Amino acid sequence: QVQLVESGGGLVQPGGSLRLSCAASRSIFSFNAMGWYRQAPGKQRELVARITSGGSTIYANSVKGRFTISRDTAKNTVYLQMNSLKPEDTAVYYCNTYQSGANYWGQGTQVTVSS
Repeated sequence: QVQLVESGGGLVQPGGSLRLSCAASRSIFSFNAMGWYRQAPGKQRELVARITSGGSTIYANSVKGRFTISRDTAKNTVYLQMNSLKPEDTAVYYCNTYQSGANYWGQGTQVTVSS
């Protein structure tokens, strides 16, 4: 069992930045991968970024060059640094990991980009 708790969302103006955090209830050192997903109203949930245990990362084309995923195994936390935010980044952002045959999700954190 893994509990994931996201934080760091909020309201930000276009061009601004936010850093999301995802705290896991146990060590993430051995996790094969963790990811950030988002879901906007009326749209399907989509992968934003993913990081493997070896530190490899992948990003959705829409966020490449603006978002950075990282992890701190000492704090059991994964981060999503979001820069140059756009209104189309508005969504609920979820943390995810797949461990031992089960898919784990956090409760989500709302990000709203608006002037």
